[in-house]
Amino acid sequence: MPRIREVARDDAHKRAQVLYSMLFGDRDPVQSPGTETGSPGNWWTVTALVPDMFDHIVDGFAFYRDPKRKLSPVLRELAQTRVGYARGSRFVYSQHVKACRNVGLSEEQIEALRGWSVANCFSSAERAVLAYTDCLVLEGGRVPDAVFDALRAHLSDEEILELTYIACTYDMHATMSRALRLEFDDVDDPITEVPAPDGAATDAMAVVDDLDE
Repeated sequence: MPRIREVARDDAHKRAQVLYSMLFGDRDPVQSPGTETGSPGNWWTVTALVPDMFDHIVDGFAFYRDPKRKLSPVLRELAQTRVGYARGSRFVYSQHVKACRNVGLSEEQIEALRGWSVANCFSSAERAVLAYTDCLVLEGGRVPDAVFDALRAHLSDEEILELTYIACTYDMHATMSRALRLEFDDVDDPITEVPAPDGAATDAMAVVDDLDE
């Protein structure tokens, strides 16, 4: 379940109610969750808590899908999907794997996104986009000149700006999803103590102390 409350259909503002109808039909998504892609849909029911933020998010989705965009949908989806994987958001990754198929990326390319740097199924432009995306997400925007030069060899300044904005927006979305435990990111942290057997030493490396005796 999300960590903060959701907004029922009757309590949602007008634009949220319109989107609820598009995604959930006549159902109240709080009482009867679920979208056609299999996600609960609580990204929308939670962000509807702040109507103008909800509208801003919707406008952001409309922005990147607008036909006026210079950046190709293929490069965009490569970046968005890699963002989801690199940030560790199962929700963003899973949803954009589906979008990758819609824009024509092959199953080989989709699978290779996890370890793109050792894959040979991407063009030089695609590799430059993936390298730049990793710099944005994993390096906090610290981009070596060599990476940026490779990107600029294939993309215009306008395309680079759009790519940067979209990738950073999705990094934010992935982070929000994990922090608030939304959608497919409603999972426990796997990094926990694994209990030792009864009677085992409390110091797992105590045996090393005996090596020199």
